[in-house]
Amino acid sequence: MPALPKVVLVTPALAALNNGNWQTARRWRGFLSDRAQVRLCTEWDRSPADLMIALHARRSASSIEAFAASGRPCVVVLTGTDLYRDIRTDQSAQRSLQIASRLVVLQSCGVEELAPDLQSKVAIIYQSAPTLKPKPRRQRSFDLLLVGHLRPEKDPLTALRALQRLDDKNLRLIHIGDAKDEALRAPFMAAARLDPRVNTLGAIPHAQTRQMISRGQLLLLPSIMEGGANVLIESVTCGTPVLASRISGSIGMLGEEYPGYFPVGNDHALAGLIARAKEDPQFLLELAQACELRAPLFTPAIEASRVRSLLELLS
Repeated sequence: MPALPKVVLVTPALAALNNGNWQTARRWRGFLSDRAQVRLCTEWDRSPADLMIALHARRSASSIEAFAASGRPCVVVLTGTDLYRDIRTDQSAQRSLQIASRLVVLQSCGVEELAPDLQSKVAIIYQSAPTLKPKPRRQRSFDLLLVGHLRPEKDPLTALRALQRLDDKNLRLIHIGDAKDEALRAPFMAAARLDPRVNTLGAIPHAQTRQMISRGQLLLLPSIMEGGANVLIESVTCGTPVLASRISGSIGMLGEEYPGYFPVGNDHALAGLIARAKEDPQFLLELAQACELRAPLFTPAIEASRVRSLLELLS
């Protein structure tokens, strides 16, 4: 039996950070493990490999440059900060795009961010999550889930301001994730002290996070930029509707006509959507049905097939 090919999967984040990049890397390693020897690392150490898959054009740029120089195929997976910031201004990110054998975007609108001469080597791979059967929703409160480490790109303060606009004691905003950014941590902690409706759980295990999402009424995704949010997929595939900022990365996941968008940073509009979803069961059902229509895009078997197709670069 021939030896399995060696794949090095470079990711800026390993398990300790437990962010979207890590979840992608962990899942893709699983998809490839029966067809390749896969090693995860934050930087290529020149160990033997037949194929590189690198998350993040800028942060993995040195590994991409070195591996491409060896003449072996290199796949670059573009994240939100890649697509919507770095490739416009950062030379190392731009260089990664040029020398990659294949580019991967995680939602359909991502292709539009790339120059026409690069689009011929782009693959769209929607991320996935196993479907969870809908759980009984909490009845004592109307729970709004805000999931992700507090970072400027996630714009969590818009969600906080939206809650503060609503004089409804039955609402509960639950934040799950690290709070290391002091400029964002301070207002969140202050709000939690002053408003019992704000709950900060910190970083909790992934399985527990999914259970929390499945029991909530809405997931809030107020991001300024997203490459293809894992948490959106995890919410859709467990039957919890999403209220998302109208950005390319979310439109590429939920579709142009999704009824739960609000303008970036507009807490007034988000508050209006929250109040409408809470008071109008038909609107909440409309959101849920729109998510259900998109859920088949996020099937693990489809993602696995598309990730495994990257091994065709070795033939």
